[in-house]
Amino acid sequence: MEENKKKMGFNIIKNDPTDGHKGFGKGALSLNNVSPVIINVEAGEAEIDIGAMHARSAVEKGIKFLPNQEEVPNGKPYWLVWVTIDRNVEGPYYAGVTACYMTVDREIRRGYKSLPEHVNRMDKSIKRHIIVDDMDAKSKKVLVDFLRSHNETLWNNSSDELKTALAAE
Repeated sequence: MEENKKKMGFNIIKNDPTDGHKGFGKGALSLNNVSPVIINVEAGEAEIDIGAMHARSAVEKGIKFLPNQEEVPNGKPYWLVWVTIDRNVEGPYYAGVTACYMTVDREIRRGYKSLPEHVNRMDKSIKRHIIVDDMDAKSKKVLVDFLRSHNETLWNNSSDELKTALAAE
């Protein structure tokens, strides 16, 4: 069954939809190059889940999220990482990488996440920021391994800032 699953890839970089157009929408941010990566901290696994763009990832479905982490004491930890791809003279690279924490307790169908943080971090990723300081070393390594195995060229073309920020102690 698992073998039949379609492997999800990062969103493809498209031509600038506003090329040559100086009117409405010029300079607007595009979600075309953003992909959400979900890291299951306990399992040490990462996968792209496009459903997370609208808070409908497999992890989030059927869960009522509460703004207080104490209300979900047995929640399993996850990271939602917004990955933005851009292109420079060397080629495509991981331009923005921002992580947001959340927990999920399937048994009680409750979870914790800060929705404003998730939205703001997606925005920061689109604006080419690197925000991964809150992540634990194990999760950073999972993310590095995932990004490298997904596309070594994207990783190699990425900034030293990203590589340093994700360097596990």
